[in-house]
Amino acid sequence: MGLAFSGSAAGLDKHDSTKANVEARKEPMRFSWIACEPRCGNWITAVGLVTGETLKTFNDFAAGRDLAGATVVLDSGGGSVNDAIALGRRWRELGLRTTVGTGAVVTTAAGDRAAVLPEAYCESMCVFVLLSGKTRYVPERAHVRVHQIWMGDRAENARAASYTAEDLTTVERDIGRLAKYTFEMGGSGDLLHLALNIPPWEALYELSPSELRSTNLVTTDRIADVLPDGEVVESPVADLVTKPVQDRFPGATNAPAVVTMTGQPTKTAEAEPSGAAAVSTVPARQ
Repeated sequence: MGLAFSGSAAGLDKHDSTKANVEARKEPMRFSWIACEPRCGNWITAVGLVTGETLKTFNDFAAGRDLAGATVVLDSGGGSVNDAIALGRRWRELGLRTTVGTGAVVTTAAGDRAAVLPEAYCESMCVFVLLSGKTRYVPERAHVRVHQIWMGDRAENARAASYTAEDLTTVERDIGRLAKYTFEMGGSGDLLHLALNIPPWEALYELSPSELRSTNLVTTDRIADVLPDGEVVESPVADLVTKPVQDRFPGATNAPAVVTMTGQPTKTAEAEPSGAAAVSTVPARQ
């Protein structure tokens, strides 16, 4: 149950793999299990938008697996506020650890290793799902971006849209729920302050390394704290040596191999809203 990108890194076309990854982030969130012991621990990739079906999708994915303390690698454009909160609380119950990146298993001189390719995105409500991790790590080159929550069906043209008193009540109620959740997860008021200052017609605000720390989104600067035998791959993708993941790792037929990102503009797609949803159009930056 998940999205697979398999093949040799040297044979990947940069444009095509970038397009595939952007498209995957517009789809409902899917989960993949990478089991690569004994050289690296088991971990999860979570790619796509949080929707009303995501919690059920995750629970189905988790059935029969011991996920306690596992790490989730996120690449997501956000999604529904209330559904993201529900997913985050479920992850905290399991004691999951979180990071941002594109999951990969790379072949090195020492053998196959779990790795995170850092050119990935955690935007909008994904940031609050990231916050649910018991331990949280963000690679230096990952992009973590925030903005206000809004009515999902009117975010594309938020200034021109009409709103009822009930709509405003919905947004205010979801802001309250989000604030309560943020403090439950150990986030700071700075995170809410930064997010709620950016309207949906502006580009998402990218948190700096110091802001990642001040908001408590980051709890560690060591990749080993979330992937004990893993690493962040800084090498150019074409320099990596990989094979289809399913050829080597049990239970990983849906795991991604290697994906790159470019600096071309991308659009974060909206999830089917559950109350207010967080969406926006942003230029991708590197």
